[in-house]
This record gives sequence, structure tokens and C-alpha cells, in this order.
Amino acid sequence: MMAAYIIFMRERTLDQAELETYWSQVPPTLDGRPIRVLAAYGRHETLEGPDVEGVVVAEFPTLQEARDWYDSPAYQEAAQHRLRGAVYRGLIVEGA
Repeated sequence: MMAAYIIFMRERTLDQAELETYWSQVPPTLDGRPIRVLAAYGRHETLEGPDVEGVVVAEFPTLQEARDWYDSPAYQEAAQHRLRGAVYRGLIVEGA
């Protein structure tokens, strides 16, 4: 099995209140899931491409477990606040 990483990059904030609602709703979606948050909105440097406001990197044991969390009804409900709150890019990448 290979670890997988979910990466979210916040490009532009639209509504801070929606983001705060999102951040309050995400922790319960992680309960019982094998996830390690490796980085969350720490200092970053953009080396190439357009700058972003913030980055989150989370590790899951497998791509399927990452996808299962992302697709879960609980996370998708919380994600609606993220989508209203900011412009994001998100991806899942399998480890080497």
C-alpha cells in the first residue's frame, strides 16, 4: 500500500465567515479516519506559478481512504462552506 496525500491550496478568500464555519465542521469528519495533517496554513514560499494564500497537506494510508473521506457525506456537507468561502485547488496524489 502507498500513502496518499490530499493537498488544498487556497487561492483567494471570498467570505471569511464561511471559511470559519468550514473549519469548525471539518474535525468531526476526521473522527475514526487514519489521517495525519502534515501542514496547515503554515508559512510557505511560492517557487513557481501564482501565489496562494494557504496550503493544507494531509496524509492517508491509501488513495482510496483519502477519496472515501473526501467523498463522505459529512465532508461534502462541510465542503460547501469552503467552496462558498474561497477559491481553492485540491488534489490527491499517491506517494512514491
